[in-house]
Amino acid sequence: MDLWQLHIFISVVENKSFSKASFAINLSQPTVSLHIKELEAHFQCRLLDRLGKITEPTKAGELLYQYAKRLLSLRDQTESALQEFLGNAKGTLFIGGSTIPSGYIIPRLIGPFLKQFPDISIELTAGDTMQIVQQIKKGKIEIGIVGAKIDDPQIKQEKLMSDEMKLIVPANHKWAKRTSIDSSKLFEETFIAREKGSGTWQSILKALDDEGFNSKNLKTGITMGNTISVIQSILNHAGISILSTIAVQNEINNGYLKALSVKGMNLSRFFYLTLSKKRTLSPICKKFINFARQAL
Repeated sequence: MDLWQLHIFISVVENKSFSKASFAINLSQPTVSLHIKELEAHFQCRLLDRLGKITEPTKAGELLYQYAKRLLSLRDQTESALQEFLGNAKGTLFIGGSTIPSGYIIPRLIGPFLKQFPDISIELTAGDTMQIVQQIKKGKIEIGIVGAKIDDPQIKQEKLMSDEMKLIVPANHKWAKRTSIDSSKLFEETFIAREKGSGTWQSILKALDDEGFNSKNLKTGITMGNTISVIQSILNHAGISILSTIAVQNEINNGYLKALSVKGMNLSRFFYLTLSKKRTLSPICKKFINFARQAL
């Protein structure tokens, strides 16, 4: 058994396929199969079951997968630690962000960070808050920036920066000349919702419920999977929504959209640095966290 074989095994498990794993790691399928057979011979048990087109780990395979992830993570940490000891900041940082952070905040950080540490590379994964948290727990990414507070014993979070959300309407909407609107008025208009895992959407529902409203009474006949779709829907008069002003600043500046405060609703929130409690931070990750704290 060696670390390369474990890397191949992890790829098969995560891709649920020998062929997809071989494509992902640029090896022939027979080579992948040979390495898996050698692992099974080493442990003297079956590690993977082929169930039609899907490959799933056996109970022994599930156990090996957990330890293999930890071993490869420790390898990466070892390499980073030694590079740092030798005075070199080198390696790859796997970072994730929910919609607003991945689209508007993390890109602002990456350029200056890489200028300071040119031998570091970054791989950014985008998703909603819950998807990013799951990626962190699985060890696929080391750090995330998300827009919601998570109640999970495996996750730790730190406030990184504040965010202001406002009601966003088209420039020719009947409310466009106002600076604010009563929260009760939100229930009179078609409201564009976000998917359940969205940190922005969870913040909106909580703000409504905290004011004594029943958020389920919103006319949410439209649900969008990302902020760009919501913005385009508002521009095309499909409905209104509450969004981070970070995401719509260009449209507001150009006069296409208007942002209104909502009376009686606390629409301020934070973006959170999000990490696993179980994993030791790599030196590269520590550098990025310190950089982000100073930059934001």
